[in-house]
Amino acid sequence: MAINLVTKFLPLVDEMFSTESKIPLLTNNEFEFTGAHSVKVYKISTSPMNDYDRAGTGLTASRYGDIASLGATTEEFILSKDRSFTFAIDKLDQDETAQQLQAATALARQMRQVVLPECDAHVYGKMCTGAGTKPTAKALTADNIYDEIIAAGKELDNNEVPETDRFLIFNPDSYVLMKKCPDIIMDTEISNEERIQGVIGMIDGAKVFKVPAGRLPAKFGFMLGHPIATVAPTKLEEFKTHQDPPGISGSLCEGRVVYDAFILDNKAKALYYQAIV
Repeated sequence: MAINLVTKFLPLVDEMFSTESKIPLLTNNEFEFTGAHSVKVYKISTSPMNDYDRAGTGLTASRYGDIASLGATTEEFILSKDRSFTFAIDKLDQDETAQQLQAATALARQMRQVVLPECDAHVYGKMCTGAGTKPTAKALTADNIYDEIIAAGKELDNNEVPETDRFLIFNPDSYVLMKKCPDIIMDTEISNEERIQGVIGMIDGAKVFKVPAGRLPAKFGFMLGHPIATVAPTKLEEFKTHQDPPGISGSLCEGRVVYDAFILDNKAKALYYQAIV
């Protein structure tokens, strides 16, 4: 005798995991793009030091030395990423899936799982490409990773990068190497607010972040840097739903985000990127 077993559908969704963006902690918002397609920033040169001619016996008209003219060049930032998405949710599909297909939740899911990962990957890529110091790619091991981090810190020190607010980015693989290194003692005495923001500890005064490999370049080892080097503006964020628009029985969701990332020429040395072979 055949028996038809009961199949029960629960009003739950098997959501994919997603990681919050850490970009706001690693970049700055020094420039305002509202109302402008691009921004130009001046770079002003300086004057060399001279020996003061106290006796006035020199050949120049000024005892302070030759009068130099300061240069004033510009670097222009133009937002290049104008991205969008759209999808529709049929009214019957929403009704017959126990209301799990809803515009608001679908829009939030799109932000978490699609928009933010794409934006993060673009910004991290720009940071790695524009880093002022990029040593030769090498294999990182538990035995040498701390030496490489120390070398990165020394490079930032020599370039007079501020010692406060530095960050250290690992992907999961390099983070494992760091944890296995006997020379690294990570300071985990951090505030609860920092933990919520994604800080997992401190190494040599730098805040440590672990970023999913999918949002980083393929050969990423680690990056030591300072937020002062990178500008990551978002000029437009527009996400909306339309109920029963012409041609659709249900909801239409649309979104647009205009963003980019730029490395300031005079501050590129505040980023040290170590790639792996």
